[in-house]
Amino acid sequence: MFHLHNGIRAYHWGSTDAISRLLGYGTDISPQAELWLGAHPGNPSRVESTGQALDELISSDPERFLGSPVSDRFGQLPFLMKVLAAARPLSIQVHPSLTEAREGFEREDDAGIAHDAAHRNYKDANHKPEMLYALGDFVALSGFREPLRILEDLQAVRPQLTGQAAATCDELVSVLESGQDPLGQALRLVLTGGEPVRLLAQQLADRIHADPELSRQPQLAEVRWAAGYYPADPGVLVALLMNVVTLEAGEAIALGSGNIHAYLRGLGIEVMANSDNVLRGGLTSKHIDVPELLAITRTEPGQPCRLPAQPLGADNNLFTPDFEEFRLQVIDTPDGSSGDTHSLVADGGAIALCTAGSFTLKGDGQQLLVQRGESVFLPAGVDYQVTSGGTGPATLFVASTRPVTNRLPATG
Repeated sequence: MFHLHNGIRAYHWGSTDAISRLLGYGTDISPQAELWLGAHPGNPSRVESTGQALDELISSDPERFLGSPVSDRFGQLPFLMKVLAAARPLSIQVHPSLTEAREGFEREDDAGIAHDAAHRNYKDANHKPEMLYALGDFVALSGFREPLRILEDLQAVRPQLTGQAAATCDELVSVLESGQDPLGQALRLVLTGGEPVRLLAQQLADRIHADPELSRQPQLAEVRWAAGYYPADPGVLVALLMNVVTLEAGEAIALGSGNIHAYLRGLGIEVMANSDNVLRGGLTSKHIDVPELLAITRTEPGQPCRLPAQPLGADNNLFTPDFEEFRLQVIDTPDGSSGDTHSLVADGGAIALCTAGSFTLKGDGQQLLVQRGESVFLPAGVDYQVTSGGTGPATLFVASTRPVTNRLPATG
C-alpha cells in the first residue's frame, strides 16, 4: 500500500475552496477544479515516500501492481478518479468511443498535430466513459430531451422574441418538427448558425430573466444561468436541447461514449477511463471542432442514466456502471460506527480516498492509517479489510477495475 500525493488542476470553472474544505487542505486563491488520483501521464499521482510517479511505479512491475488479467487487457491502470468542484459551467462535451478514439488519434498523428496542440481533439487513443457521484447538490446536463419538450419551451418564449432572433427561433422550431433526425439537425443548426444563433441565445436569456414565470421553470432557469457566464454563446441553446439532471448527495449518474453532457455546478467524485479525450460544443473558450463533434454525438433522446447503489453491507455501497474499466465503492459510516470492518472491492489495483474521519487498511501483512484528505494506491491480488476509526462520521471512496472477462475490449 502506497500513500499518494495528487495534483490539482486549476481550471477557470473551478471553486476556490470546495476541494480544500472537503479534504482539509490549505486555501488557494486559484480556482481548484479537479484533484486527479491515478496514473494518467498528464498529471500522475506520486508515491508520497519516494516521489515516483504512479504510472512509472506500475510500469515497473505491472503484473504485481495490476494483476495479470488487468495488465494483459489494458496495459495500464485503466481508470482515473477525480474530485471535481464546479463553481460555473464546464464545456458542453462528448467523448469518443474506443474505435473513434483510436482512429482519431492515429489520424491526428499522421497529420503531424502535436499532442499538446490547443486544436488537437484526441490526446490519446482511449475512450472516456465516466460516472459522477454527488457529494452534495449537483446540477448537470446529460443527453437530449424529447423534441416535444424543447418545442414547448421555445413556443413559450417565442412571443417575446423579435427580429432575427425570432426568425432563427422559427427555423429551430421547423427543424425540431421534422421527422429526420430532428435533434441532430437542431444541434447542427445551433453550432453552425453563426451570428443569428448568438442573437437568439442572448435574447432568449434576456427574456427568461425578465419574466418571473419563465425563470421559475427549471430548464429555462438553467439556460439563463449558463448564459450569465457565456452570454450569446451557442452552447446556451445546446443546453436548451438537453436534460437537466439534479443529484442529491449519494446519487450517481453514468455517461457513455457519444453522450452529450456538461456539469453545471457542484462537488463530486468522478471516475472515468484513463483518458483525456474531449470534443467540445459550447460554453467554453477552448477549441471546438463542430464536424468532429457532430460525427460522434448520439442524437436520439433519452433519460440520464442514474446508477443504483448495490449494498455490500451496512454503510457500504458499490456503484457499477456498464463499463469495464471502473466501479466505485463508497463506505460512509455515520457517527457511532467506529470499529466497523468492511471488505474492499479492489480487483486489478485500486485507489482509496478518505474524505472524512479515518480508516485503518489491512492487507498482505501491512496496516496503514488513512485520514481525511489522504489517498492510497492498493496493489492487486490482496484481500483488503478496512476499519473505521475515531468518533465521528468517516467516508472512504475506493475506485477499482471491474473483474476482467474474456470479452474483447469495448468499443462503446
